[in-house]
Amino acid sequence: MKGPPPVERWNPPYCGEIDMRIAADGTWFYNGTPIQRPALVKLFSSILRKDADRFVLVTPVERVGIVVEDAPFVAVEMVVEGDGGERRVAFRTNVDDLVCVSDDHPLRFETDEAGGVKPYVLVRGGLWARLTRALAYDLIALAEEREVEGCAMLGVTITGRFYPMAPLSETGLV
Repeated sequence: MKGPPPVERWNPPYCGEIDMRIAADGTWFYNGTPIQRPALVKLFSSILRKDADRFVLVTPVERVGIVVEDAPFVAVEMVVEGDGGERRVAFRTNVDDLVCVSDDHPLRFETDEAGGVKPYVLVRGGLWARLTRALAYDLIALAEEREVEGCAMLGVTITGRFYPMAPLSETGLV
């Protein structure tokens, strides 16, 4: 099976911005119109890269900036194997990337405008996938309480690593 193109090794000239946007729900738009062909979205996602100051689509000969509203990918499916400290969790994204949570593909948690937890998993090269709301609830259902640096935290343990979601005092569970 062939992997993604080596976009991290390509350094073509920056050619400016194009009118392409990835909405927070994972929909790709070109000139304000949703891209309806999944194969085209997959192709574009394979040449997506996160540079220091922007998201770009990159080929060996050009690099163009695009807008990403939240994360470039959305995790749409989750598989859990095992439990406790040896639990393994894998995600499939909206563009069919398969990611097993690990040191190379960690979870991170942010707080949304309403104070809720927004989980993400690193897909590759600084590109994250936000979990759908349903998957976020499924992941939170696996949560446990642990003390981290003197603070009671709610989080999840995957392959021996604890990923803190939020201080327990901020969850409304205490």
